[in-house]
Order: sequence, then structure tokens, then C-alpha cells
Amino acid sequence: MFQVGDKIFYPMHGAGIIEAMEEKEFLGEKHLYFVLHMLLKELDIMVPVEKMSALGIRKIVDEQTLEQALAVFRNGKPDLSVNGTQRCKLNTEKLKSGDIIAGAEVVRDLQALSKHKVLGTSDKIMLDNATLNLISEIELVRGLDREEAKEVLRQASAREIVKVSP
Repeated sequence: MFQVGDKIFYPMHGAGIIEAMEEKEFLGEKHLYFVLHMLLKELDIMVPVEKMSALGIRKIVDEQTLEQALAVFRNGKPDLSVNGTQRCKLNTEKLKSGDIIAGAEVVRDLQALSKHKVLGTSDKIMLDNATLNLISEIELVRGLDREEAKEVLRQASAREIVKVSP
């Protein structure tokens, strides 16, 4: 399913590229590993080939799917009725799914919430991580650098048409 050179998305780590395939011995057994170069932290991660799907790693989305994710900021309303614990659980599930549209919803909802109250530490960290993950995928899908990808997301979120009562 995956090959060296593929552009991938690893939930909770963002987008990256499969740089190499290596065979390593671990506890007397040889295993094949993909070496993933992750954009966000300039980090290389070794993942057993057979565990890629189980970890939720997927190929990056196409341009059409990216546009649908960016449209989340124009369409739909954030559900701000849930309490902090419920929100954290729901957002964590969305981010762990690796679905780009669910990730965009997390960013949209937490941005909307931040306009009405100061985010708590866990919400702030989640917003920062979800934003960076989305930016990293925009980088690879569109072939942009980090600043250009941030601008794409900024423009998409600026078009947000969300009316929320405080």
C-alpha cells in the first residue's frame, strides 16, 4: 500500500514523507520499517511496515478533499454547548481518526470558542496541534512552504461565517 516517496499523514504527528524502508533486528527477529520524515518537528520516525494502517497512517488527501476541509470554515456551525471534558474527548477522537475534515472542524470550533472566552490549557494545546497538523498537510498537498500554508489556512478561517452567542 505504501512506498518510499509517498506523502503521508500520521494522526497526532501531522504530514510527512516516507523517506526509506529499512530492515532492523529486534528481539532476534527481523522486521521491515518505513522511515517517516515528519514536517512539523523535522523528526524521523521508524514504523513497522505492518503497523502503518493500524496507526491510522494514510496517504495525504487530494486537492478536492483539501478544499472540502477548508470549506468547513465557511460551512457548518461549531457545537459550543458541550462542556470542556466532553469537548476534549470529542476533539481527541476527531484528531486520532486522522480525517482531515474532522481535524478542520476541531480547528474551526476551538477558534470560534476562543473568540468568546479564553481557552483553557488543554483546549489551547489541542488548537495549536490541530492547526499545525492541518498546515503540514496543506504544505504537502499544495507544495507550499510553511508560511504559505499558514496563509491558506488563515484565509480559509477568515471566511468563517459563524455567529455564536456568548
